[in-house]
Amino acid sequence: LQLVESGGGWALPGGSLRLSCTASDLIPDYYPIGWFRKAPGKEREAISCINRQSNRTAYTQSVSGRFTISADNPENTVFLRMRYLGPDDTGVYYCAPVKVLTIVPPLCLLEPDPSYDNWGQGTEVTVTS
Repeated sequence: LQLVESGGGWALPGGSLRLSCTASDLIPDYYPIGWFRKAPGKEREAISCINRQSNRTAYTQSVSGRFTISADNPENTVFLRMRYLGPDDTGVYYCAPVKVLTIVPPLCLLEPDPSYDNWGQGTEVTVTS
């Protein structure tokens, strides 16, 4: 499975961007997908995820209320709508499968699936005035 990120760019503080994560093959709906961010000088961190079976989502505290993750399953695409961007949102954004919490309804965890090693190039977001 190859995931390709797009939609990054430059934004003013307070601005918005929408990132897309498109798969080369059909993503099984039991694969929850997450967005990750690697800020300059920091480790890559999971910031949001979606369980595409239950449509349940999760966000890290720093983006909760500002970012919205969604999925278009027929189009094999996961989006990340980012609003009220600030300089701390600058970084390279990646998408990848995340761990699943197998309960009812199934959820996603803000942790990468350790069996996935086909990370893409990411898409760069720069927030500056």
